[in-house]
Parts: sequence; structure tokens; C-alpha cells
Amino acid sequence: MGGTVATDTVHERDEYWMRRALSLAEQGARLGEVPVGAILVRDDSVLGEGFNQPIRAQDPTAHAEVVALRQAATLEQNYRLPDTTLYVTLEPCTMCIGALIHARVARLVYGTTEPKAGVVESRNQLAQTDYYNHWLAVQGGVLADACQQQLTEFFRRRRAEAKARKQTQNPS
Repeated sequence: MGGTVATDTVHERDEYWMRRALSLAEQGARLGEVPVGAILVRDDSVLGEGFNQPIRAQDPTAHAEVVALRQAATLEQNYRLPDTTLYVTLEPCTMCIGALIHARVARLVYGTTEPKAGVVESRNQLAQTDYYNHWLAVQGGVLADACQQQLTEFFRRRRAEAKARKQTQNPS
């Protein structure tokens, strides 16, 4: 992990860390996992990072965000992770927003929306509800095009591979 960055603006910092999250997502894609990467940062230092790995880990909770939170909690020896920012390439699901709230993450920065299951802006706005005991600041759309392109290419390749397998199994 490790590493720090000095940048001039919040926007530059957000893009720097999102690029790191995109790199993590690519690691997952190479393993056949849906390419989502996450990195948890405090004071420009990495506390935890991860990529989607529910297939590899045989763990339905092994989303990139949860992997990064687990790593950070172990490092900090605390399940609370205040004053942190989580960067993730895809709008989080219900489980991941719940984990961010329980961990007391201060800020969420995500890349592209998830129209089917995203609960920050697409389906619900769970991060902004008034009935939780913690509120987190949210910034969406950071490097959205690059994040969306990574997902689109992954699923395009997956469909092409499935089609090729089908044609090999059933030659006409």
C-alpha cells in the first residue's frame, strides 16, 4: 500500500486517487472479476485498497469497498475510520454504503453511476438520508468516462468470449 501525494487542488487529488482505483479495478478484471477498485485514504496516505473479488474469495461481501475497509480497519486496529475518503470506480451498492456509514468514513468519491443497483444517486440516495447516525459527503462523476469505459470493455470482452465458446461448442 503506502504512498502519499501532494496536489494543488481537491479536484487533482480526487483524480489522482481515482486513477489508483482504476488500476486496482484492472487487477480484478485480469482475474475475471467485475472491474471495480477502491482505495481508502487519510491525509493523502493509503489505509486500505481493494478490488472486487467475490468469485475468487467465494465471498459475496468481497466488494472492492469492503475489501479496502477491512484492510484499513486491520491497519488502524479499529472498525471506525473517521476522517477518511473512499475512492471507488463505481457507485456503491446498499451493502457498501452501509459499511461506509458504519465505519464513519467522512467522504465518498466515486467514478461512474450504477443504474441498476447504485444507491448514492441512481436508485436511492442512501448516503444522504437523515435517519442514519452518520452522514458522509459525496462527490460523484470523478473520471466517470474512464470508469464507465473500463466496465463497458470488460463486459464487451466477456460477451465476446461467451459467444466464441458457444460457437465452438455448437458449430453450425
